[in-house]
Amino acid sequence: MLDERICKLREELNNSILNGQDYSITYELSIQLDDLIAEYYKMELERGMKPKIKKAKAKVRKKLICY
Repeated sequence: MLDERICKLREELNNSILNGQDYSITYELSIQLDDLIAEYYKMELERGMKPKIKKAKAKVRKKLICY
């Protein structure tokens, strides 16, 4: 879903540049695209870190129980 929004906005930005639209429109589209990309990376990082955090917590619990 988010990647679809990124693709659509990227296409709008490219068209804005190619058609020579006003700079303020192109700039606004660029900012919106940057925000979506940042949101995408944040989600990917959170998704990738959750299993690592769970494993780390499990190791700590195991050590606490053993001692």
